[in-house]
Amino acid sequence: MSAPGTTTRPAEDGPAPVSTPARSTSEKARKGPVDWLTKRLGNGLVQVSLLLVGLIWITPLAGLFFSSMRDDKDNSASGWWTSLVRPDQLSFENYSTLLENSGITTAFWNTVMISVPTTVLVVVISALAGYAFAWLEFPGRDAIFLIVVGLLVVPIQIGLLPVAKLFGEIGLFGTIPGVVLFHVAYGLPFAVFLLRNYFAQIPREMLEAARMDGGSEWRIFVQLVLPLARPAIASLGIFQFLWVWNDMLVALLFADSSAQPLTVALQQEMRQFGSNISVLAPGAFLSLIVPLIVFFAFQKHFVQGVMAGSVK
Repeated sequence: MSAPGTTTRPAEDGPAPVSTPARSTSEKARKGPVDWLTKRLGNGLVQVSLLLVGLIWITPLAGLFFSSMRDDKDNSASGWWTSLVRPDQLSFENYSTLLENSGITTAFWNTVMISVPTTVLVVVISALAGYAFAWLEFPGRDAIFLIVVGLLVVPIQIGLLPVAKLFGEIGLFGTIPGVVLFHVAYGLPFAVFLLRNYFAQIPREMLEAARMDGGSEWRIFVQLVLPLARPAIASLGIFQFLWVWNDMLVALLFADSSAQPLTVALQQEMRQFGSNISVLAPGAFLSLIVPLIVFFAFQKHFVQGVMAGSVK
């Protein structure tokens, strides 16, 4: 009962308010020590850790660079880090001498003439084949694609001697075209597999609309598919270029002295390592800096290509 002179407010219709339940013990226990440490210290610790890892990775590169700018006497007497306090030891004389070495310069251009055509051929052929396997109908398409995928498990060592014998019979052994053809043949299975899977993710409605507008298959491939696949093609080009540029196994067997790349030339200089540091260090840094330039030039497309397909 209510007191005289007072009114009682009727109860409001509707569900009672729902209170947010307290966080369960299992959710609290789900947090590990890493989460606790990150919450307490913030992102500063993570950034410092990444900086330390980056310094560890870049130290050998810095050592190679400083060693390439010191003469043999200084390199034999002390470590490369002494040049940080004695900059008078550093000069570009070793690079000038290296550019005057006809064997090294010839090997460098041989590497370019092997790597660039191989990369271009692999990208072009695999793009055409990948589009055909993804969107064209022809007899035996799936069976042929399975054969291509099966070639991925074939080790490169199995084909060295048979292909070398074949190249010897047709006159390609020891030549740059022979090395290029071998790299193209063993690079195509992975390249076709990669681009076919990327092309297959393109919406079918987009291609059908282009066909209804009168576009031929070639025009659709050039003006629609290739621009969409630019990240994947850039990633494939970077990987293929790095594989061929740093290759030494195939070049040792298939290239003679006039066609040997830079990796083989530097390997031969290793026989007199103690007296050839002034040649090896700048040569190795030259061999290293070119792939880095290529990577950073296409870094944006490379990251997009690696992340493609990871999020739907």
